[in-house]
Amino acid sequence: MDILRFRAFTTEQLNPASGNPAGVVVDAEELIDADMLGIAAGLGFSETAFLTSITPHSARIRYFTPRAEIAFCGHATIASGVALSRRGAGPLIRLATNVGEVPVEVSHQQATLVAVDTTVESLDDDVLDELLATLRLTRGDLDPALPPALLRGGNPHPLVPVRGGVLAQLDHDAEAVLRLQDRQGWDGTIHVVHRIDATRFASRNPFPRGGIREDPATGSAAAGLGAYLRARGHIPMPAVLTVEQGAEMGRPCLIVVEVPREGRVRVTGSAEEMQ
Repeated sequence: MDILRFRAFTTEQLNPASGNPAGVVVDAEELIDADMLGIAAGLGFSETAFLTSITPHSARIRYFTPRAEIAFCGHATIASGVALSRRGAGPLIRLATNVGEVPVEVSHQQATLVAVDTTVESLDDDVLDELLATLRLTRGDLDPALPPALLRGGNPHPLVPVRGGVLAQLDHDAEAVLRLQDRQGWDGTIHVVHRIDATRFASRNPFPRGGIREDPATGSAAAGLGAYLRARGHIPMPAVLTVEQGAEMGRPCLIVVEVPREGRVRVTGSAEEMQ
């Protein structure tokens, strides 16, 4: 068993502070769930991936936060793809996740995952008002062109598009967010986004349910954003989006999202092993 530490969704400038840290545990066959949770808690990253049944073209993967197992994690998948490539796997690896098969195209520097199908639902007014209160936002902070929604793709992610200037001032009530996430069963982050231009977005992702205050980069939520824009007709298809995240935390990250006219969204990111 190897416990590796990666930074996923690093920026093109290869800033050593960039990227979202993820644990990647290779050859984890002998671990039970309690062991996995203990390792994830000890690493303290938002997610750690545990890989078993590894072949040159496939593997079983599970994801743990410091608090619990979750169904899927984008940045830990990108990190796992690069880690497996450096061990000789690829160039296409089919990962068996708790939400279905996720094909991942891999190289020694980056990976592209094919996200699971995502549904887009409206948020009830009462739930939206409570969510905004936990984020210390009001309806006046929302982007009138992009209504909030609930994205279900691997994990449920509430999507909250906001006006310019709101992200920089975001200061959520972590305990209140956690209570709402626990009650609603939202295993994913709260995806607060600002549309900079037609295909460029900035985001911040509170994630108390994952055992951290905020996630520096969230591939599954970015995939959900692409599915939302397509489903609601907010962007011409096909499209390539960039999502910038983590700057406010001192961990700038870059996520590239390919949205086809139909079918599953693709998410690409670079990854580097942490020394």
